[in-house]
Amino acid sequence: MADKKTFYITTPIYYPSGRLTIGNAYTTIAADVMARYKRSQGYDTFFLTGTDEHGLKIERKAEQQGIKPQEFVDSMAADYKKLWKSLDISYDKFIRTTDEQHVKGVQKIFERLLKQGDIYLGEYTGWYSVEDEEYFTESQLAEVYRDAAGKVVGGKAPSGHKVQLVKEPSYFFKMSKYADRLYRYYQDHPEFILPNSREKEMVNNFIKPGLEDLSVTRTTVSWGIPVPSDPKHVVYVWIDALSNYITALGYGSADDSLFKKYWPADVHLVGKEIVRFHTIYWPIMLMALDLPLPKHIIGHGWVLMKDGKMSKSKGNAVYPESITSRYGVDALRYYLMRALPFGSDGIFTPEDFVERVNYDLANDLGNLLNRTVSMINQYQMGLVKPVSEQDELGKNLAETAHKVINSYQQEMDTLHFTQAIDDIWQLVSRANKYIDETAPWILNKEDKKNDLARVMANLAESLRIIALLIAPIMTRTAGEIYKQLGLDWNNSAQKQLAFGGYNWNIKVAAKAQPIYPRLKPEEEIKYIKDEMAKAKPKKQSRSEKEQSKEITIDDFAKIKIQVGQILAVEPVKGSNKLLQFQLDFGAGNKRQILSGIRKYYPEASELVGKKVLAVTNLKPRKMLGKLSQGMLLSSEKAGQVKLAIVGDEHEIGAELG
Repeated sequence: MADKKTFYITTPIYYPSGRLTIGNAYTTIAADVMARYKRSQGYDTFFLTGTDEHGLKIERKAEQQGIKPQEFVDSMAADYKKLWKSLDISYDKFIRTTDEQHVKGVQKIFERLLKQGDIYLGEYTGWYSVEDEEYFTESQLAEVYRDAAGKVVGGKAPSGHKVQLVKEPSYFFKMSKYADRLYRYYQDHPEFILPNSREKEMVNNFIKPGLEDLSVTRTTVSWGIPVPSDPKHVVYVWIDALSNYITALGYGSADDSLFKKYWPADVHLVGKEIVRFHTIYWPIMLMALDLPLPKHIIGHGWVLMKDGKMSKSKGNAVYPESITSRYGVDALRYYLMRALPFGSDGIFTPEDFVERVNYDLANDLGNLLNRTVSMINQYQMGLVKPVSEQDELGKNLAETAHKVINSYQQEMDTLHFTQAIDDIWQLVSRANKYIDETAPWILNKEDKKNDLARVMANLAESLRIIALLIAPIMTRTAGEIYKQLGLDWNNSAQKQLAFGGYNWNIKVAAKAQPIYPRLKPEEEIKYIKDEMAKAKPKKQSRSEKEQSKEITIDDFAKIKIQVGQILAVEPVKGSNKLLQFQLDFGAGNKRQILSGIRKYYPEASELVGKKVLAVTNLKPRKMLGKLSQGMLLSSEKAGQVKLAIVGDEHEIGAELG
C-alpha cells in the first residue's frame, strides 16, 4: 500500500502577553479548517500551533504580577490551549519556545550558523519597542522627540508604542549575503508568497533597497535561550520563534522522523503584519541551513472594526468567548471564514454578525433542514426511500451539487474559504428553491407517492452533501445535520462526496430541531456592543488616580527600609544600565543589589563608603544571571537620578520607620 500524501500547515506562534481576540482566532480557525479539509481528502496531515514565550515584555509582565516568567507563560499557554479546545481546534502539536526540545534545537541552529560564518559579533544601536518586541531605525519611527539641540531622544513606533534607545553588543545574521538568492527564488516560485501583492511589498520595500544584517541576540534581556558559546547573550526572537516550525518536528534532536516526514511545510499561515519575517528572515535562515523552503507562505488580512484595528484601549475588541458562549462555536467559525476574502481585510460589525446568523444560518440552512425533516416525518412516516429514477428537476439539482463539489474543492485547496462557502450556499439555495418547484405538499395531497419519495430523498441527499462540505468549517453543525437525517457521522459508507452516493433507506429523527433559532437583532447587537465595551479600560478621574496611589499604614509596615554602607560597586558586564553593589547592613548581613543607574554615576567607585537607603525584604530576583537582593532608593528630578544617601549619624542596619 502506497504511503499517504502528507500535508503540513502552521499558524504563527502567539505571544502570550494578553487575551486573544477574534482576530487572533481567525488565523487558527483558518488553519484548522484547512487541516480538517485535508484530512477528509485522505492526507496524512500535521497541524502546528503554539506560543512564543521569551523576551523582555514577558519578563516585565511577570515582574508586574510578582511571579517568575516561567510561571507566567505556563498560565498563559494553558489559557490559550483552553481557548483552542473551545473553538474545536484540531492541532496535532502545541509547541512552546520554552520546551526543552525547542531550546536545544535553537542552540544547535545558532552554533551552526555561527561556526559557518553566517553569524558574527558586533554592536547594535536602535530604537526598541517593548510592546512590539521589535527594533526600529530612526527613519522607521512614526514620531520622534528631540531635545533642545535637535538630537532624537525618543519617539513612537509605527504601532504608536513608545521606544527606547538600545546600544549593546549583539550577534548579527548576514542577511545581505543571501538577498540575491532569495530574490531569484521569488522569481522562480511565483506561488511562494500569497497573495502575490505581498511579494511585491517585500521586493520593493525591503529587498531592492538592500537587506541589512539582522541583530539576533540581546544582552539586556535575560528571559530567553542562552547562546551556548557566549551565555551572556540570549537568542533574540527571530531565530528563536521562527525555528519552531522545524524544531516542533524534531529538527536538531535525536528523533527527527517527523521532520523527515513532513518538511517542507505546505502552508505557513500568518497575518500580513508578520509576512516580512516569514518571507525574508525565515527563508534566508533555511537557505543557510541547507534546508528546503516551505511551499507557500500566505499572509491573510486583518479582522477590522469600523474605526480601524481591533484594540482594547479603543473599546472595540471582540473576544471569542463572548460570541461562542451565546451563539455557539460554529456561528463564529462560519462568520470569520466568510467575512475575510482571501488576502484582504474584513470588517466585523455586530449588525453584520447577527444578520449572517439570521439569514445564512437560521433562514437558509436551518430552515432547509427543519422543513425537510418535518416533511419526511409528516408525509413518509419518517422514512427516506431510495431513488429509482430522476426527473428533470432532480437531475438539475444533482448537476448543481456536482458543480458545487468541484468548485468547492478548488477553492478549499487554495484556502479561498469565502468562495468555498459561497459554493456551498449555492447548493443550499438550490435545495430551498427545489422545495418550491416540487411543492411536496401538493404531491402528498395528490397521492403521488413515487414523486414525493424522490423529492424527499433528493432533499435529504442535498443536506448530506452540504453537511460534508461544511464539516471542516462548522464542526458541530455537520454532525447535527447527520443526526437529524438519521445518519451516523462515524460511518464512512455514509460519507461519499457525490450526489446519489448514498442509497437512502433510513428513518430521520422523530422531530426536527432548529439548529439556529432566529435572533432578535436589536437585543443581540446590544449584547455584542456591551461585551466590547467591557474590554475597554475605564478612565480614572484625577482624584481616583491619586486615591489608587494611596497605601495604608499596614501596607507601609510591610516594607523594610534599612541603612546600608556601600563596600564595592562595579558595572555589570553586558549591560549599559546596571551597576552591581556590595553592601553591609550590619550584624553580618551583607547583600548584593543591582541597580539600573549606571549612566548617572559614570565614576561609580566614588560611591564606596557612602551610606544609602535600601528596601531589604524584596523577593530576590536574577538580572542578567546575577542575583539582586533588594532595591536601592533614589529620587528623580529633571531627568537626573540620585541615590538616597544619608549622613554618618545613621547607623548601618538601622531601619527607617
